[in-house]
Amino acid sequence: MDQSGLNFNPQTGIAQELEPGLRRIVARNPSPMTFRGTNTYMLGTQNITIIDPGPDDPNQLTAILSALQKGQQITSILVTHSHIDHSPLANRLSIETGANTYAFGPTGSGQSEVMSDLICSGYQGGGEGSDYHFFPDICLSDGAKIYGLDDPLEAIHTPGHFGNHLSFVWKDAVFSGDHVMGWASTMVSPPDGDLSDFLDSCRKLQSRKWRVFYPGHGAPIRKPNQRLEWLINHRLARESQILQNLRISPNTPKGLAEAIYTDTPYSLLGAASRNVFAHLIDLHSRNELTCDGPPRFDKLYKFKKD
Repeated sequence: MDQSGLNFNPQTGIAQELEPGLRRIVARNPSPMTFRGTNTYMLGTQNITIIDPGPDDPNQLTAILSALQKGQQITSILVTHSHIDHSPLANRLSIETGANTYAFGPTGSGQSEVMSDLICSGYQGGGEGSDYHFFPDICLSDGAKIYGLDDPLEAIHTPGHFGNHLSFVWKDAVFSGDHVMGWASTMVSPPDGDLSDFLDSCRKLQSRKWRVFYPGHGAPIRKPNQRLEWLINHRLARESQILQNLRISPNTPKGLAEAIYTDTPYSLLGAASRNVFAHLIDLHSRNELTCDGPPRFDKLYKFKKD
């Protein structure tokens, strides 16, 4: 965790300039999962692109529209992913402004086969809440360009936290949504999140050199490539802890979370258990552990001896 990011405490509902042509409005939806609130970005000088309008809150809608300066108009609305703290306001903002909404696709798109199978088995909800009413006007594929600004944006499909997650490239900066944040490690909670996809997406972003990441929650990340390396190593370290515990005795996701996340408040152990479950699914797919049948949250997992 980037400890300096914990000092991030901006005034909500106010547009703050981050650099020329870029402002941020923090929504009034703080929580243990959203930190100070969702970051809504306003990009451009005349034609304004909104990135992640946020929850369906009339105060956030008013804050966005009030931040428009003379001669400015919202011409496009981009959504990194369809969790309920990022996408619900997009539809209302689109009606107000006439701007098209852009995303990878609706909830469920981009989902891995493993996660689709998990949903078919009856396991629902990754804990953060999905927006099933969001259907973008324009679906963006990996590598798609969005024009209308002085510098075009590039969409990069970065599943892992959520199947339809996109990161948006602006010159040498990235709007990283919930894929990379500085204040906490990324939540990967099945069936929304897939750890194998998450690590692949981190390595995908690592292939280029970046100046800054603007995340969906928290402060800008000034050493983004270093942060990506930390996220990968953090996940590998967590994997080692899980395997070490399973070498001692079989266990469940909940039991492993209680054994490993010893400094985590009890209220967050549910989220920790889902994170562990993501690791167990990944390890099972690599044939490093076993369980009775396909991976499920309530099953007992055993270390597979050589």
